[in-house]
Amino acid sequence: MSSGKKLGENLKRLRLKKKLSQGDLSKSLGVDRAYISNIENGRMNPTLSTLEKISKALGISSSELLK
Repeated sequence: MSSGKKLGENLKRLRLKKKLSQGDLSKSLGVDRAYISNIENGRMNPTLSTLEKISKALGISSSELLK
């Protein structure tokens, strides 16, 4: 499995665990909801700074997203 696909699956799993919608997460990050969808579906890879923002919004470490 590609690292982008794995990241997307982890993001979706952790986001749902926190009971957040893609819209909720996108609003807290200041990005479009479609961007979150594209990351979760492995179509886009976030920058390192975006990865840090995502992990902060979810209250987890960046390494959790990359496992």
